[in-house]
Amino acid sequence: MVMNITSPILENPSRRNLQRLFLLRSVMIAFMLAATLALFYLHIPLPQYPIAFAVGGMLLLNLITLLRLNSHASNVNDKEVLLQLLADLLALTVLFYYTGGYSNPLVWMYLLPLTVAAVALKREYAWLLAIVAIACYSLLVFYYVPLSHLHMHDIAGKTLDIHLVGMWIGFVVSAGIIAFFVTRIGQSLREYDQLMASIREQSLESERVLSLGTLAASAAHELGTPLSTMAVVSKELANDLANQPEQLQQLDVLRTQINRCKEILSSITRNAGQNRADAGHGLNLREFLQELIQRWRDTRPATELVVSVAESSDNPLIFTDRTLIQALQNLLDNAADASPDRVVFNAEWDENTLNISIRDFGTGISDEIKTQLGKRFFSSKNEQGMGVGVYLSKITLTRFGGELNLANHNEGGVLASVKLPLKNLRIN
Repeated sequence: MVMNITSPILENPSRRNLQRLFLLRSVMIAFMLAATLALFYLHIPLPQYPIAFAVGGMLLLNLITLLRLNSHASNVNDKEVLLQLLADLLALTVLFYYTGGYSNPLVWMYLLPLTVAAVALKREYAWLLAIVAIACYSLLVFYYVPLSHLHMHDIAGKTLDIHLVGMWIGFVVSAGIIAFFVTRIGQSLREYDQLMASIREQSLESERVLSLGTLAASAAHELGTPLSTMAVVSKELANDLANQPEQLQQLDVLRTQINRCKEILSSITRNAGQNRADAGHGLNLREFLQELIQRWRDTRPATELVVSVAESSDNPLIFTDRTLIQALQNLLDNAADASPDRVVFNAEWDENTLNISIRDFGTGISDEIKTQLGKRFFSSKNEQGMGVGVYLSKITLTRFGGELNLANHNEGGVLASVKLPLKNLRIN
C-alpha cells in the first residue's frame, strides 16, 4: 500500500545526533589546535605528547564516527552516543591534567558534551554524563600539572592576562556552538515529534477506514435480501408493463440501478481483504478512463457528462483497483448532486502524472465547508448525504500517492482536481 507522506523520512534520531556530535567534536578539535598553536607562538611551554595523545584520540574517534556514518548503519542508538561523549570527557580530562588542570582557560569545554547529552539523550544518560564531568573537574582541582608563564604576557606593549583572554574566547566560542548545535538538535527532535504525530494520525485514519469497511460489509449482508426482492418485483412489473413502453423504459432504469447496487454489494464482500493482485485487473489508461465514464453514465443517465480526454501517444498499462474507480465515481456523484444537468470531466497525463478535473455548475462551497470536506461523516448536503464520499475518495487517492483539491471555479461551481502519480499504477 502506498502512503502519501510529505513529512521527512523517518530517520533514526540517534544517528542524526551522532552526525551533530561529529560536527561538534570537529569544532572542538579545531579550536584546541588553534589555541595550542597560539600558545606555542607566545613561547609558552606545553607538554607535546599529552596534547597529541588527547587531540589524536578525538581525531581517531571522529574518524571512526565518520566511517560509521558513511556505512549507513541503522543500529545507531543512544548508548553509542553516550560512549562517544564519555570518550570525549576522557580526552578532555587528559588534556586538562597536563595543561594546568582547573585553571586551564579551555576547561569550559566540559559543558559541550554535557549540553549535547542533556538535549539528545534520555535523563539517566544525561545525569550519568553530568556526574562524570563533575567528578573529572573536581579531580582537576587537586591533581594536575601546572603550567608556567600562563597568566601574564606582553603583546604589542600591553600586558594581558592569558587566562582571562582564554576564558573570554571560550565564552564566545561556547555560546556560538551551543546556539548552533543545540538549536539544530532541538529542531531535529521537534521534527521527529511532528512525524510521530503524523504517523499516529495515519494510524487512527486506518482504524476509521477499517470501521467503515466493517460497517459496509454488514450493510452489504443486510441489503442483499431487500435488493433481491426489488429485483423480483421489477421483473414481474416488466411483464405487466410489456405494452406500455414509456413506463417500461423507466422501469429499465430502475432495474439497472438495482443491478448496480447488487454489483456494488457483491464487490464489497468479494474484494474485502484481498490483496493488490486479486482486487483488480490491468487496463490501458485510456480504456480505464472509458470504463470509468461508461460505468458512471449507466448509473446517472439523467446527467450530461461532458468528457475531454487528451490525446497522448503514451497509453500505459495500469493496475485498476476497484476502490480507485469508486473514488473517482464518488467525485462524479458529488458533482452530479450539485449540478444534475451537466458535469464536465477532463483527463490528461504525461509519463509521470495523471491529472483529472471534475467540474459542476452548482452554487460552490464556502470556506467553512471547504475546510471540513474530506473529514469523516461531514456532508455539505445537509441531511441528504452521509459525509463519506469525499472522505473515502481522499483516503483512496492517498493510498496511491495521489492528491485531491476542491476549489470554487472562477465561472461558478466546484472544481475537483485529482493528481495521481502513474508510477504507483503502472504494471511493469
